[in-house]
Amino acid sequence: MFRKLISIMLSFVLSFIFAAAFPIDTYCAEEKLQTNSSAIDINAKSAVIMESTTGKILYEKNSDERLAPASVTKIMTLLLIYDSVASGKIKWDSPVTVSEHAASMGGSQIFLEPNETQSVETLTKSIAIASANDAAVAMAEFIGGSEENFVAMMNEKAKSLNMTNTTFQNACGLDTDNHLMSAKDIAIMSRELMTKYPDIKKYTTTWQDNITHVTKKGETQFGLTNTNKLIKWYNGATGLKTGSTGKALYCLSGTAQRDGLELIAVVMAAPDPKVRFQEVMKMLDYGFLNYTIVKGEPKGKKAGEIQIYKGTKDKCEVAVKDEITAVVSKNDKKEMTNEIQLSESLNAPIEKGTKAGEIIYYVDGKEIGRSDLITMETIDKATIGTMLKKLFNDWFC
Repeated sequence: MFRKLISIMLSFVLSFIFAAAFPIDTYCAEEKLQTNSSAIDINAKSAVIMESTTGKILYEKNSDERLAPASVTKIMTLLLIYDSVASGKIKWDSPVTVSEHAASMGGSQIFLEPNETQSVETLTKSIAIASANDAAVAMAEFIGGSEENFVAMMNEKAKSLNMTNTTFQNACGLDTDNHLMSAKDIAIMSRELMTKYPDIKKYTTTWQDNITHVTKKGETQFGLTNTNKLIKWYNGATGLKTGSTGKALYCLSGTAQRDGLELIAVVMAAPDPKVRFQEVMKMLDYGFLNYTIVKGEPKGKKAGEIQIYKGTKDKCEVAVKDEITAVVSKNDKKEMTNEIQLSESLNAPIEKGTKAGEIIYYVDGKEIGRSDLITMETIDKATIGTMLKKLFNDWFC
């Protein structure tokens, strides 16, 4: 009881001390930043900026180097929690009983006790806001049956996302041999979590909250303070996750959104926490200052018609299959043009949705994307009788 009370008081005090110690003027950073990426002076060992919608890399430094990721690991833990809820394997109100192993985790924690029961939602909130190691391991055991099984799931998910420089050994990121990731891989899993499960932002943008411990000793309140200072310091910040250990030094996957542009900036092995936040904000400033999002014609928009050979109809309208999104430099001309390329004809029968050509988009003369053009209806092959009737109409009517 006394230990938890001290922890609550300390978390609030530290949040104010940290904010006062590391004030950042992001407006000045934007004003002074040059448009060339070489102007980004990054002291962290590895870094990358990725645009979230397209996955385009806007800047990188040693982005494929395998390094210790610390608690940034928990992004994958959160991703698998949300996957499990989405698949119906678990529910947000499912009760989770804490094991001796989970309760024994050191580092960042919410001081769970063995046999204590918390809901999936409470543990997930504690992971996302307070980077709780004990909550992460409790959820790993709940979903995987054991932390070892859950780690196998983490590695399988990493493989499916083409995270080629990642090997997980635990669910929380404590230093251990061969627990390694690259900055690019962190950006990939951050993108997957934020785009697939945007509801995570209700936790990753929460500065302070609390949970209730219910044990044999009774009920006690425990305060959660977000480890990610970006949400207090940076305009448009949406998350995501900090990490620090003796081996990893200071890591951060920072996400933000402005004017429809969503960015992920990752640093690994920064020399101190102040540099970690400064450099992520510097990279986000660079991205927002120099890039913008453009979109193509909307899905389903009519884009012409194509000749149909030997069909019950002579022509068929075509439409845009998918709306494309592209990231372009603000130094390029803003006007986007397109070119429609259609096949000369299609032979009946054709199904609705058959590819009939492409629409190609250009900005400043450079191709930035393309989408298929597809038929808007099914057209059957004409019978002999139908063809004779058409010939008669063509000749005599």
